[in-house]
Amino acid sequence: MTAIKRTPHLFLSTTHACSYLPHQTASTLFIDPRFPVTPALHGDFNRRGFRRSGDLIYRPHCPGCQACIPVRIPVETFVPSRAQRRTMAYNGDLVVSAHPAGFDAEHFTLFLRYQDIRHTGGTMANPDPATYLRFLVGRHSATTFHEFRHEGALAGVAVVDELPDGLSAVYTFYDPSLIRRGLGTYAILWQIAEARRRGLPFLYLGYWVKDSDKMAYKARFRPLEAYRNGRWSPLDGHLHPVVA
Repeated sequence: MTAIKRTPHLFLSTTHACSYLPHQTASTLFIDPRFPVTPALHGDFNRRGFRRSGDLIYRPHCPGCQACIPVRIPVETFVPSRAQRRTMAYNGDLVVSAHPAGFDAEHFTLFLRYQDIRHTGGTMANPDPATYLRFLVGRHSATTFHEFRHEGALAGVAVVDELPDGLSAVYTFYDPSLIRRGLGTYAILWQIAEARRRGLPFLYLGYWVKDSDKMAYKARFRPLEAYRNGRWSPLDGHLHPVVA
């Protein structure tokens, strides 16, 4: 008997305030949360420009706006800028270790400090442990929390999904007092190196929005590919000049 191939239904949210562009509204296309998503299906949707937040696999779908562009780094051809090489060297004393996805009190305390300083009033202001986990961990994803420590002290955490064709940078949070280290940049550089080490071709960075200051850092990683009109292609011609 031939098995019937099932595909998930897609739903569209009501409109809500845009997280990236002021005075704009947004809506979100998402997979039926009840559907049993396999790692292969997660990877397939990711290649089509979807993103994961907790259990929700979604993509912006806003009337009259296509500002949110899915982007990824082809790790074999990535070339760090001079500023990125300095960041790598500056953070060469950090020790990185992998930990299973789950609640850790030390991680949570650092997450609260990061949100309080870097994202005051954001969607994750004053979360409880359950909300924190619902944001970062999904039941259908192979997720790892990578710790960055300096002389034993927790400096940052990079939450990373492993996909069939790459790594996905889900979220990074770090000690706000270590701003000079550029830990957000370093976490991406480390993930590029880790994807290369594993033989995975891409690091997925989520969405880039040209006119959003929050997303400007993604344009500093070259080359960068974008998913538009059903295919991935170089985005470099649309980016701002690299800051050395």
